[in-house]
Amino acid sequence: MRFRFIQMEKAMYPTRLLCRTLAVSSSGFYAWCRRGLSARAREDAVLKVDIRAAHAASGKRYGSPRIHADLKADDQCVGRKRVARLMREEGIEGQRKRRFRVTTDSRHPHPVAGNELQRNFTASAPNKVWVTDITYIWTREGWMYLAAILDLFSRRVVGWSMDSCIDRTLAIDALTMALKTRRPESGLLHHSDRGVQYASADYQKQLRERGIICSMSRKGDCWDNAVAESFFSTLKAELVHRTDYVSYSHAKASVFEYIEVFYNRRRRHSALGYVSPFEHEAAAVRKAKAA
Repeated sequence: MRFRFIQMEKAMYPTRLLCRTLAVSSSGFYAWCRRGLSARAREDAVLKVDIRAAHAASGKRYGSPRIHADLKADDQCVGRKRVARLMREEGIEGQRKRRFRVTTDSRHPHPVAGNELQRNFTASAPNKVWVTDITYIWTREGWMYLAAILDLFSRRVVGWSMDSCIDRTLAIDALTMALKTRRPESGLLHHSDRGVQYASADYQKQLRERGIICSMSRKGDCWDNAVAESFFSTLKAELVHRTDYVSYSHAKASVFEYIEVFYNRRRRHSALGYVSPFEHEAAAVRKAKAA
């Protein structure tokens, strides 16, 4: 490491001064230069190129765990700590999450359901448990609101809707999309917070008509809906906080690309063994057919 530092700085300072300062011999430094890079250093140089490519392919969102998963998927035998070290050396970082702000309005006269989910954030198959929530996105035209529904089995976003108004229509549109694309059987557990959008008569009517069991978080407890909260936190860190939305249409197009192209089909999810929601469901289908 000292020889590498000298090599980088010798254009600015005399080599002998650098060697003396770092307590190494000039002859040792010149001998190291003649030997060239070690096999390990050459491998690191190649890995750094692959790491940069994987980081760019993720939209510069991935940190070392997902970069490591990408390299393993390409049949590269490399340790996670080595990937993390090389990323530090290259100044490559994933996107860090910020705090999530709660926007739930539970001050309404509608009945609320009990917490049937009980923080059991697992499901044995697709369309057994859905979780849903609403978040906000700032644009130059004002606030844009996003309602999203996730399947707990694969963490896949199965329904979503965006609008400048945060009302029951926003939530109903996301539910309608999920029901149309997934066609769940009766008995599905649907979990949300106690917001007026989910407690409204219109929303509850849709759930009853499809034989869906309603579950709601306890008052003021965001951890009861942690998976939906986590998705929004990831969306904000990897997309929203990095983008200046000039209009509602710009935000809608950007979120569409993130959810449908990147998150559902490509993003490696830590809870799924670093495969995407789409790949996780596809593997479940193959396993069921083979059984």
